[in-house]
Amino acid sequence: MSIATDDQLDREYAVSKLLEYYLREGSTVYTVLRSVSASGMTRNISLMVANEGEINDITYYAAQALGDSLNESKGHRAIRVNGTGMDMGFHLVYNLSSVLFHGQERAGYLLKQAWL
Repeated sequence: MSIATDDQLDREYAVSKLLEYYLREGSTVYTVLRSVSASGMTRNISLMVANEGEINDITYYAAQALGDSLNESKGHRAIRVNGTGMDMGFHLVYNLSSVLFHGQERAGYLLKQAWL
């Protein structure tokens, strides 16, 4: 099996887990800013959801689904996001929504985002 195939299988598995257990259309994904680099060009952001009275960290599955870098430090998982000039929490949730609901009208806007 090639590396590309393994990466694609990981993404498909993460998408299936997110849709099966954590997210539905209209769900709110809460973003937590874990750190900002000294230059301000890189941020580490965690993603959380509240389901049935529990708060679940979906950062790992979201990173897999998006193909993004996962940073684990100080007891937290976070997705490394580069760049400035926009709300990077919104950027992550918009891209995650686009991947999860691919093919639907306005797929990027089917999940809501809020900062914690």
